[in-house]
Amino acid sequence: MAYDPFARGPYPAGVRTLHARDDARDRVLPIEVWYPADDRYAGQDTADATQDKYDLVPGFPPFSQDAVRDAEPRRGRHPVVAFSHGYGGHRRQSTFLCTHLASHGYVVAAVDHTGNTMTEAIQAAIRAQMHGEVPDLMAVVAHFAPLRPADVSFMLDRVLGDFADTVDPDRVGMAGHSFGGWTTLATTARDRRIRAALPLAPAGGGGVAQIAPLEAALRFEWDRDVPTLYVVADRDSLLPLDGMHDLFGKTRGRKRMVVLRDTDHMHFCDRAEQIHEMFRTMPMVPELQRLAPAIPAFTELAPEAPIHRAIRGLALAHFDAALRGDERAAGFVAGDLAAALDAEAVGALVVPPGAAT
Repeated sequence: MAYDPFARGPYPAGVRTLHARDDARDRVLPIEVWYPADDRYAGQDTADATQDKYDLVPGFPPFSQDAVRDAEPRRGRHPVVAFSHGYGGHRRQSTFLCTHLASHGYVVAAVDHTGNTMTEAIQAAIRAQMHGEVPDLMAVVAHFAPLRPADVSFMLDRVLGDFADTVDPDRVGMAGHSFGGWTTLATTARDRRIRAALPLAPAGGGGVAQIAPLEAALRFEWDRDVPTLYVVADRDSLLPLDGMHDLFGKTRGRKRMVVLRDTDHMHFCDRAEQIHEMFRTMPMVPELQRLAPAIPAFTELAPEAPIHRAIRGLALAHFDAALRGDERAAGFVAGDLAAALDAEAVGALVVPPGAAT
C-alpha cells in the first residue's frame, strides 16, 4: 500500500483533559491529550452526534473536534508529540492536526500557556481599553518567553507519567504555531527528550517582524541532531517570510522548509477563515499595526480545507520518519514535496538545507 500521510489514520481518536498544577511555579496548566482509542469507538470521533463538544467562549455555541471524550486508549506504546499554541491562542486551537496524529497512533498533548490564552488576551485588551492604555506587546512577550518552554516540559513530565503504559518516552516530538513555533524551538534547545521539531510559522526571526525578546532568547547550539521541518505561509501578514528564512538559516542539522502558497498566519488554526477575519478587522495595538499594515481578505487566499490537509500530511510524514524510523515516510519527506502537495491542490515552495535565504 502506498504511503499516504494526508488520509486520516486507521484508529479512532480519543481525548482527555488533565487539570495540572505546577506547584514549583504556582501555575495552573490545563492539558488536552489526544490518543489512539480502542477500535470499538470507530467512526464515533468523526460523527457529529458522538464527537467531543467543548465550550471556548462563554455564551457562544460549543465547538467540536474529531475525537471521543474519555475514550479508552488503544493498547501499545505510542510516540508522543507536544503542541504549543500561539499568542492569544489555546490548547485546542489546532485540533485538525492533533486529532489527525492521534488517528495515526500518536499521543498528542497541548497545554494552555496560562495568562497568554485567547480568553486572557481579550480580557487584558478590554481592561486596557477601559483605562485608556495601550498594551505593551513586547513586555507581555518578554514575560511569557521563559514560562512557555517550562510549561511544555512540565506537561511532558505529567503526560509521560499519567500515560506511562501507552507512551514511549524515547520517541518525543514537538510542534507549535507562531509564539508556539518559537516555543518549539526554545523547548527543543533545553529539553533533550525532544527528537523532532515542527515549527509552524514561528516567531523569533529577524527582519521586518523582529520581536527582540524572542530573537535574543533563542539558541541553536543543540547538543544533538533534531530533524526540523518548518511549515510557513508565503503571505504571512503577522510574521513575514524574511523571519522564517532567518530562523531556518540558523537551524543546524537535518532540516527542510515548506512555504505554502496563498496562505496567511491563521491558516494553521481551526476555523482559519473566522479567526483570520476577526483578526483582520479588530483594532490593533501599534506593534501589530506596524507588523500587519495590510491583511488581505480570506477570500483572496487559499481555502482552509486543502491547507489543513497539507499541514496534517507534512506533520505526520515528518514525525513518522524522525520518531518511527519509517522508511516510506523518510522517502516522502526527502522526495518532491512540492509535487506531492500539488497533487493535493496546494501550491508550495520547498527550501532544501543549505539553500540561499
